[in-house]
Amino acid sequence: MRACWNKLKKLALDEVEATLGELPPPLRERARQLPVTFERIPNADLQADGIAPDTLGLFNGPEFAEEGDVPMPPQIVLFLENLWDFAEGDENVFCDEVHTTLLHELGHYLGLDEDGLTERGLD
Repeated sequence: MRACWNKLKKLALDEVEATLGELPPPLRERARQLPVTFERIPNADLQADGIAPDTLGLFNGPEFAEEGDVPMPPQIVLFLENLWDFAEGDENVFCDEVHTTLLHELGHYLGLDEDGLTERGLD
């Protein structure tokens, strides 16, 4: 159920921008500084590190409260082919899941654990 990579990137980018635009101003400003990158699926190195092949998104780097002089800046990675497969090829479901996954990973950046994210409906 493959989709055109450029189409997936465009849909995801539009949804990322819309999601960030909905955040409260102080959080929006901070979130816009956090790089969001798109990959097809987790690469072999990530999978060797224990990331499941069907992972939808990933937060890498220090949490907001721990930022400073660190070797790797924080970033969010969205795995677009996995999101597309999860959505079963439905563009609306894909965009909804990009929205939820972005907020989930942003929650990790802000220091929330899986339980905290689940409590907020971002699981």
